Amino acid sequence: MTQEVHSIDRLRQSTSVREILSMAISFESTARDFYTGLIPRVSKRIRYLVEEFAVEEQKHFDLLTALNARTDIAEQVKMQIQRPATDSKFSDSLHLPSLGDNPDDQAVLQYAMGREHIAMTHYTELGTTSPQGPIRELFQFLASEETTHKLELEKLYYEIVHRGGGV
Repeated sequence: MTQEVHSIDRLRQSTSVREILSMAISFESTARDFYTGLIPRVSKRIRYLVEEFAVEEQKHFDLLTALNARTDIAEQVKMQIQRPATDSKFSDSLHLPSLGDNPDDQAVLQYAMGREHIAMTHYTELGTTSPQGPIRELFQFLASEETTHKLELEKLYYEIVHRGGGV
């Protein structure tokens, strides 16, 4: 009985690479739409960054979609891997809050930093647990990209919030 329960728990904690890719594609699509929707509503002092992030998230979406469609890695995509500990937080990020018609810079930056942190953590874990090859390499690349985004947001947040807006 214990062996059986242990096997069921392992099954619940695993997922396919295809499911991971599908969720990542949805996450990047939502991120792109989030940033694109914010462009006309944010202040000019952070608009350039929101525009850059919209473009970057589209690139991530394109990379994930292309990888998911590759026939040469079809067997890897079917593989079961350990569900990342960040899986529920990552999937929760598909639901966006309403920031209103004129969102304040601090609220936008705080929310964006949270999204980027979740993505960075999630992709970092996937970059270590995914099968060797293009899937792992893509998740490692995305982890690096999201880390860069988070650092850019933190720097801008510090400039705006702690230094009184001198960007």
